Amino acid sequence: MLVRGDLVHCPELGKLEILQDHVVDIGYTGLIDYIGPATTPDAIEKIAASAGRLILVPKGSFLLPTFCDLHLHAPQFLYQGTGLHLPLMKWLDEYAFKAEERIDADPSLAHKVYTRLAERLIEHGTGAVLLFGTIKEETNLILAKCMMNAGIRAFVGKLSMDISSRPSYIEASAAASLTAVSSFADKCIALNNELPPGTTLVEPVLTPRFVPTCSDELLLGLGKLSKAKNLRVQSHMAEAYDQVEWVRAERGVEDMEVFERSGLLTPRTVQAHCTFLDPPSLSHVAKRGTAVAHCPLSNAYFSAEPFRLREALNNGVKVGLGTDIAGGYHIDILSSMRQAVAVSRMREGARIMGKAAQSHTKADGDDKSVLSIDWTEALYLATRGGALALGLTNGVGTFMKGASFDAQCSKHPID
Repeated sequence: MLVRGDLVHCPELGKLEILQDHVVDIGYTGLIDYIGPATTPDAIEKIAASAGRLILVPKGSFLLPTFCDLHLHAPQFLYQGTGLHLPLMKWLDEYAFKAEERIDADPSLAHKVYTRLAERLIEHGTGAVLLFGTIKEETNLILAKCMMNAGIRAFVGKLSMDISSRPSYIEASAAASLTAVSSFADKCIALNNELPPGTTLVEPVLTPRFVPTCSDELLLGLGKLSKAKNLRVQSHMAEAYDQVEWVRAERGVEDMEVFERSGLLTPRTVQAHCTFLDPPSLSHVAKRGTAVAHCPLSNAYFSAEPFRLREALNNGVKVGLGTDIAGGYHIDILSSMRQAVAVSRMREGARIMGKAAQSHTKADGDDKSVLSIDWTEALYLATRGGALALGLTNGVGTFMKGASFDAQCSKHPID
């Protein structure tokens, strides 16, 4: 396939590149074999030999890399935007656990919801997604198949939870949970055998829901399994005030320490939220190579703190964006980009006013402690930043030779 048009990407944080009138040659496996200006001899030759393979991007439109959603609860697509007046732990009892249990009990409902979810992700330009599922193995395989059939790069997490405030929605023991997730991981990987050689669309992710629903035995077992099978890990960490206080009361430590001593704070791990991590803790996360899924909208509902995004980036933490359906009510990563900018601007405003109050003089935002981000940095987080957080190398999230051609086309403003 040969594509000609304007391309826009952010290969680095804060760096926007506009590639006007470029030609991209995509090979059979979906990788970019060639990219260059349409006026070069090589590009002209490829166009001349395209024999109907050439796709023209409409004038006024451009291609962007597809978005990466680093945090989405697939079964909660059932009720997105509901009950957001409640604190996190109560919201889970009132809505999340019930919806997940309902989907686990009804395979046809699961297929219907997950098929619609895949359709909506494509409509909103999401090409890679890190998914929380449910506790039932078969339901998560339905989720993986729906994503694979839609052509979405999906990282699917079968929930592991041997502690629950809802007795009917729990795994029998840590041992039973570990057996089930190991089986799911093998079956999920095997789904890729149905695809062309060298192609991978779905991967399993070990998913302890969060510390309050997992015993120490289960967390330690998941850490060993992650290392043994080289599996990715996802969870929630330092998310909300009531959750943080629960862990302190029950475990006597911060939940970051619980994850670390369990072998789950690794370069293969993505932790959602992390709003209660201070800069030294963020520096420690960076040293471990763990990534953060920043979900600004759900943080506004469930956390008493905004995520320290600028401090995380300054400390070298890998950060991407998440919608956090259903704690967030919109599946569009573009909305998460806007919200990330807005929250950071409010944090910067508070910093400026605090500085002015301390010095009794007018403060500015020109020093190195500026906390806001701009739209180009938000675009990076939604594309290349998310790809790196997921461990997708070889240029994913950009337009470059050797990268996967994961692209979406902007809509012409007058269409």
